[in-house]
Amino acid sequence: MRTKEFLSRLEHDRIVGAIREAESKTSSQIRVYVQRGKLSADPLIAAQKKFHRLGMHKTRERNAVLIFVAPRAHKFAVVGDQAVHEKCGREFWQRLIDAMRAHFQNEKFSRALVETIEETGNTLAAHFPKRSTGGNELPDDIIEN
Repeated sequence: MRTKEFLSRLEHDRIVGAIREAESKTSSQIRVYVQRGKLSADPLIAAQKKFHRLGMHKTRERNAVLIFVAPRAHKFAVVGDQAVHEKCGREFWQRLIDAMRAHFQNEKFSRALVETIEETGNTLAAHFPKRSTGGNELPDDIIEN
């Protein structure tokens, strides 16, 4: 699917709202990145590189999560920083990926992203509750590049 078509089918406000709601319960940061054009690399490696290029590894508690989607390549990945890996484990990532895959196969793109954001937010809130100090460290918008 062409990236432009994918983006036109997303409910941007709903997705950004889900990010804001999820982050209201946790000190973690969640971002969505949509890769334009072809993707020749493994999506997990591409997501990890993008995570660093976006400076997501610089959050105060090292607890940011990136949802990476490459619509043209029909690939996606979810990556998190060091503290998230330590607290949540491999099963967390697999659960997210499995749910996203099912929704993407049924072309329920916004639902895939919103439910992944909600599940991520709920899980992270248990490990990284919202603190009174520190605010939103990263923008909540969908990144398109």
